[in-house]
Amino acid sequence: MTPFRQVSGPAIPWLKPNTDTDVIIPIQDLLRPGREGLGERCFARLRYREDGSENPDFVCNQPPWRGAPILLAGENFGCGSSREGAVWALMGMGVRAVIAPSFGDIFLANCFQNGLLPVRLPMAAIRRLAAHGGGNASVTVDLERQLVIAPDGEAIPFATDPRRREALLDGLDEIALIQRHAAAIEAFRAQSEAERPWQ
Repeated sequence: MTPFRQVSGPAIPWLKPNTDTDVIIPIQDLLRPGREGLGERCFARLRYREDGSENPDFVCNQPPWRGAPILLAGENFGCGSSREGAVWALMGMGVRAVIAPSFGDIFLANCFQNGLLPVRLPMAAIRRLAAHGGGNASVTVDLERQLVIAPDGEAIPFATDPRRREALLDGLDEIALIQRHAAAIEAFRAQSEAERPWQ
């Protein structure tokens, strides 16, 4: 996967709590194979009217936030059914980091497996970031320093599991992380066979 070190840009203010994976990507849009076109269907029920035209009232369709790389969200973002396609859809829409107070457990794991950085911050800090508005306001999410930098320069620290942080920085999924230890695994296997040949 693509390594994640830092991303800067507008931050979409979507502060609603309990946004589930079906809101992020409707299940019918996941019936076709692969990730192609999922970005266009991200938040489809909100982004489009019944006639298929864009809903100008939906934040992701508005000029400063169209294609923005950061999403500011409310509590329990990504709750609901297990759906890796929700992460693919967000990334297809251009999002590389989601900042929320909490995440659905499976969604959180899927983020790390696919190169989307989930950042946990208190809701008060997220509201401060959202208050900077659109226009030229740019937020930076820096995984190397584990800081979110607001448009006014405020630096807000966040924590990431060290193993998952390393994986994102190096662009490695769980299998690639295990393969880094291939020599040690092979040595253990050979020793085990020598000590217990009956297995």
